[in-house]
Amino acid sequence: MFSGVPPVHLMWSSMFDPKHPKIEKAIDWKRLGRLFLPYWKQELVVIACILGVSVLGLLPPVLTMNLIDKAIPSGNFQSVLIIVGAMALAAVGSSVISALQGYMNSLVGESIMRDLRIQLMTHMHKMPLDFFTSTKTGEVINRVTNDVDSIDGVVSGTLVMILMNFAVIVTTLITIFLLDWRLSLMALAVLPLMVAPLWPVGRKMYEIRKATREKRDEMQSIGQETLSVSGIVLLKSFNREAFERDRYHRLGSDLMKYEIKLAMVGRWFMALISAMVILGPACIWLYGGWLCIHSGVTVGLVVTFVSLLGRLYTPVASLAGVQIQVMTALAVFERIFDYLDLEEEKDQPDLPNLNASAGEISFDHVNFSYPNGRQAIVDVTFRVKPGQMAALVGPSGAGKTTISMLLPRFYVQQEGEISIDGQDVREVGLASLRENIGIVTQETYLFHDTVFNNLVYARPDATKDDVVAACKAAHIHEFIETLENKYDTTVGERGHKLSGGERQRLAIARVLLKNPQILILDEATSSLDSENEALIQAALTPLIKGRTSLVIAHRLSTIVQADLILVVESGRIVETGSHEELIQEDGLYNRLYKTQFRETASV
Repeated sequence: MFSGVPPVHLMWSSMFDPKHPKIEKAIDWKRLGRLFLPYWKQELVVIACILGVSVLGLLPPVLTMNLIDKAIPSGNFQSVLIIVGAMALAAVGSSVISALQGYMNSLVGESIMRDLRIQLMTHMHKMPLDFFTSTKTGEVINRVTNDVDSIDGVVSGTLVMILMNFAVIVTTLITIFLLDWRLSLMALAVLPLMVAPLWPVGRKMYEIRKATREKRDEMQSIGQETLSVSGIVLLKSFNREAFERDRYHRLGSDLMKYEIKLAMVGRWFMALISAMVILGPACIWLYGGWLCIHSGVTVGLVVTFVSLLGRLYTPVASLAGVQIQVMTALAVFERIFDYLDLEEEKDQPDLPNLNASAGEISFDHVNFSYPNGRQAIVDVTFRVKPGQMAALVGPSGAGKTTISMLLPRFYVQQEGEISIDGQDVREVGLASLRENIGIVTQETYLFHDTVFNNLVYARPDATKDDVVAACKAAHIHEFIETLENKYDTTVGERGHKLSGGERQRLAIARVLLKNPQILILDEATSSLDSENEALIQAALTPLIKGRTSLVIAHRLSTIVQADLILVVESGRIVETGSHEELIQEDGLYNRLYKTQFRETASV
């Protein structure tokens, strides 16, 4: 009947065997155990409660045997009262202990889930920038939120349920063998039929669950991309509603098919288990009735046995269902631990803090390639003296932004040295390095929060006066005062309630509040009209003064101010000098000037 199925004891042990071929790759059980380690005291209380409930649960069936075989036939009503009272006390005690166990179990489970969520989110915040540029945002969010939520039941209840069911099974087996070994063997005869399907069913559930998580990742990514403000504007501008609907429908249909398969595999399995739960007591009544007639076994003993079968078969059936839950959860644990195993940004312990008292920047024969092998920076060498403003100019894709991102170690070069005041940026602590660098990017990012909270993100201890002073310097204070709730106005998702120029001025105010020694301005005026650009230029003059600055810009007004202009082409610095020096040469900068700036100069 079960040809090709492994022996029962092997299938049952595979549920918890870390060497099982389907489990070994999915999860490290020692690692899972370490999640519980901080709460070992509470776990001891849970185990004590489980044992207490298991023992008290045996009393009613055993007392029923005494009630049927002794108290009632003897006509002693006082004995009946004592037995019934003992049953009631056992039930009340079991309920009280179960309530305590439920509280402690929830405390441990939810504490572990909190720790896992924080651990995963903290780890993601430490991932290098190239991870986020090569991974869909929807996939990251799905793992951090939905994947963790989907294992909540396993961590919070299932593992304790396993211990509880084992405790009930062991105490019940001991009791029934003490009562009658013949009926015990009959009761155990049904168990192989309940256990046999565990291995193939669990394997199938694992495979299907893993496939459903992948489909959910794809759907999450589409939702993340198309439901953002930028995504919905793009979708509507190209009239792609029907295309996105069909794409989402295809993925939804695939997910539906997997979920139906998952449900039906589990339903057929549990139907078999339910049939065995009915078959077992029927066998005991049949064999027990024969023993009552021919071997002097009492009716009370048979009734007690049938009652105890519920304590034997129900936990076995429950463990069968738990096995399926655990196997399907393994696919999710695998995904979570895969993310936790990703290498974080390299920052060796006990590195000294950066002492950027002057702010001199030096690049010495720097080469950098992206993980896909494309070389972005080739033998870049330059030096920016303290307080100077260096402008990086060149065609789009030349490597200007990549050069600037190497300085705060968003990327790490493969060759060469980058230093600030003579200190290699790879040999100082990341936190101190980035505390000394302020960045305003081309795409200003604001949180869905108030103006004030977005600004103090740069310096949490800043006072209201500090914030106002920074906004006045960035020429944004007067605008903020016109808002309905002034500094307490919510700026909307990614700041889309504000114009591009207003967002950019807020970003500059945020950097002013941070007050760094070194500035990186990546196309900081690219989103501004002439009026806003004039306001920003007025703010940039005192901001840049006294600070070393790397400025990526195309606008003539910004480039002319630079102490040093670095012309970048195909990842190399091909020209270096001031505006006056470079304009005299017949090189790339001269051509850029003629094509990009002459029209502005003539206006």
